[in-house]
Amino acid sequence: MRNYSERSITSERIRYKRSRSVLGSSSLALALTFRCSFSIMAYDGVLLGMGNPLLDISAVVDEEFLNKYDLKPNNAILAEEKHLSLYDELAAKYNVEYIAGGATQNTIRVAQWMLQIPGATSYMGCIGKDKFGEEMKKNAAVAGVNAHYYEDETALTGTCAVCVVGGERSLVANLSAANCYKIDHLKRPENWQLVEKAKYIYIAGFFLTVSPDSIQLVAEHAAAKNKVFMMNLSAPFICEFFRDAQDKALDYVDFVFGNETEARTFARVHGWETGNVEEIAVKISALPKASRTHNRITIITQGCDPVVVAADGKVRLFPVILLPKEKLVDTNGAGDAFVGGFLSQLVQEKSIDDCVKAGCYAANVIIQRSGCTYPEKPDFQ
Repeated sequence: MRNYSERSITSERIRYKRSRSVLGSSSLALALTFRCSFSIMAYDGVLLGMGNPLLDISAVVDEEFLNKYDLKPNNAILAEEKHLSLYDELAAKYNVEYIAGGATQNTIRVAQWMLQIPGATSYMGCIGKDKFGEEMKKNAAVAGVNAHYYEDETALTGTCAVCVVGGERSLVANLSAANCYKIDHLKRPENWQLVEKAKYIYIAGFFLTVSPDSIQLVAEHAAAKNKVFMMNLSAPFICEFFRDAQDKALDYVDFVFGNETEARTFARVHGWETGNVEEIAVKISALPKASRTHNRITIITQGCDPVVVAADGKVRLFPVILLPKEKLVDTNGAGDAFVGGFLSQLVQEKSIDDCVKAGCYAANVIIQRSGCTYPEKPDFQ
């Protein structure tokens, strides 16, 4: 993918080809520069994410380790007392990598990488005032994300154990500082301006466990200003144990993301007598909605099976990019990356087909690498 300024210059050269006889070369160059700068400004802060920033502690483990801590593949849970020794054992027994993560932060970083437009994305969440928090800030800056962290002085930066077996990941999150986010931080003028500036707002369901009042405030703003508000089902336990908060937020959601396991859990919790993912996606899309400006669209990923997109009572299926098993490194962040790729095209007002294509591309790149990481530049076409 060429960066935005290159694409803009190419299009503007074509547009001004007939004007060369009227404008001198210096005037033409100035006009091109102005138009490109104006276009980039139009994307300034266009996408905002809010969530739980976590430092991923990632390692390839064995089945015995999963069984010891009662962990399941392709699942995500919050740490309990029985998991507290897991983090030290993981670091002592296995070859670990430390990667800035958290579901929403992953998505925003991937969207920024795909866009290659300076300042296009912003992010808010809570970290601790410690070395891991400093590392998180550096990582966000390198990724090009405008991060406004709330820094808690009493809690350590949150961590997430990423236990990989056969390419499948099991996540155990110790939220710590991430659990300390306060709506007061959101209301500060320098932070609320990120909300005002954004045209698209994305929040993973995990944030429901931390600050549902912040979600509600942003959701109501999005509805009032006809902005696009998006959320992710995120994990089965969110659908099961945070149903009321999730249902309240869903009233405002224009795009719902999730995977097949989360979709089936959502259906079961709501008493829907079906395990058919396509039917569930249609039902989610048809749930009551506070804003009628945008019809809700539901996007459900299914691993190597087609992506399900439901809108207006209809379903479309999109094939994913199949990957030979020997190239699969780590599925951690695959769903986050899919959403990031999807949003990178959505904020450019591309078609749903293009959005899904970009999502599949981004997920395919991430699962061939350790953690939610990516090469310097995308080559998405």
